[in-house]
Amino acid sequence: MSLFNQPHARSGPLADRLRPTGFPDYVGQEAVVGPQSALRGALREGKLPSMIFWGPPGCGKTTLARILAAEAGLDYVQFSAVTSGVKEIREFIDRARATRDMSGRGTILFVDEIHRFNKAQQDAFLPHVENGTIVLIGATTENPSFEVNAALLSRSRVFRLEKLNEEDIWAILRRALSDGARGLGGGRIDAPPRVLETISRYSDGDARVALNLLELCVTTTPPAEDGTRHLTEEAVKAAAQRKTLLYDKSGEEHFNIISALHKSLRNSDAQASLYWLARMLEAGEDPLYVARRLVRFASEDVGLADPGALRVALSARDAVDFIGMPEGALALAQAAVYLATAPKSNALYRAYGAAAADLQREQNAPVPLHLRNAVTSLMKDEKYGDGYVYAHDVPGAFVPGMVCLPEALKDRRYYEPTRNGYEVQIAERLARWDALRAGASAPAVPKPAKKKKGKT
Repeated sequence: MSLFNQPHARSGPLADRLRPTGFPDYVGQEAVVGPQSALRGALREGKLPSMIFWGPPGCGKTTLARILAAEAGLDYVQFSAVTSGVKEIREFIDRARATRDMSGRGTILFVDEIHRFNKAQQDAFLPHVENGTIVLIGATTENPSFEVNAALLSRSRVFRLEKLNEEDIWAILRRALSDGARGLGGGRIDAPPRVLETISRYSDGDARVALNLLELCVTTTPPAEDGTRHLTEEAVKAAAQRKTLLYDKSGEEHFNIISALHKSLRNSDAQASLYWLARMLEAGEDPLYVARRLVRFASEDVGLADPGALRVALSARDAVDFIGMPEGALALAQAAVYLATAPKSNALYRAYGAAAADLQREQNAPVPLHLRNAVTSLMKDEKYGDGYVYAHDVPGAFVPGMVCLPEALKDRRYYEPTRNGYEVQIAERLARWDALRAGASAPAVPKPAKKKKGKT
């Protein structure tokens, strides 16, 4: 019988047909569903809490909810936050209440993509979770700390589900190829290990993607004379077209990866910096957003240890703006490697933070009189500019006795250079000037007989 004449081949997508119905067939997530896990313990005690399943697509959130309902003997109702609203929630709640009153049987209400509900919609679940009308299971790919109502979170257990590893994906693919009732076991399919490896790589830990890709390869590969379909790596690549990268430009993965890029740059890891940069750009991140972050890094983490870093980052920004993508990716890569391999200093970052903190703690100090311009006769009478010395009129262009900070802050030190890169030279200059200040006998020096016009 041909693969395509078998009844099970027409009963839905392979990923849905092969969905596990019990724990023995459930692959991965051992920390969450293992025999000694808290979740299995609650199931054995008959006290399933409301819960949030947080994990990437295709890791088994929906399947686990169905298994829990079956194991606990509860009714199971599922809907998506994308297509349903408060009206549907109320209908499901009324139905669950009626079921409980008539038969004593509880209901698991599974809400896929619960983060799509706003906070007011999520509030609609609260009284029914509290009085036990439903056991709510919400599934989300986003960090529930940000996306789920705090009141609902406090009444639920959060279980973190991880992306499936390669061994898990291989186990799922082998089951699909061997299961004659629900999978592809009724057909003659030759899938060498290198093909399964390629499918696993393209699926990136998503079981649904892996099974869909396997099914597409089988249906698009013509049988040989003996009826066997010989799957190849080329067939997998043709079916996949391009690997889908897990990335959400406004979600947690966005912040996770930009954090990884920034910290790799800071740790002078050029290889990791290139990897995380490519992860963002290849997933479709706005290249100008990446450029802005590199510009920020150039001042925050390289600073004056390499003053050229800021110029390189700004040049990369200009290049992306000028030539666009994908060509601009190389300019960003050049900047990333330069920043990763540059000497590092956060002295400038700390100095500005300290100065800003003083502004919050201290009253707004007046500008010292000798630093003010006397542009009117009244200002001159009020001694604006008295004691000011034009630095270029003295040797070394430095006036040791002239204090430029407000009186209350005159001894503050904000910028303390490191001993990295160009800051070594800056430190030497500052030390020389500090020594000259220490040797000054008075807070000011006599000003020249006549200030040259236009100098301030």
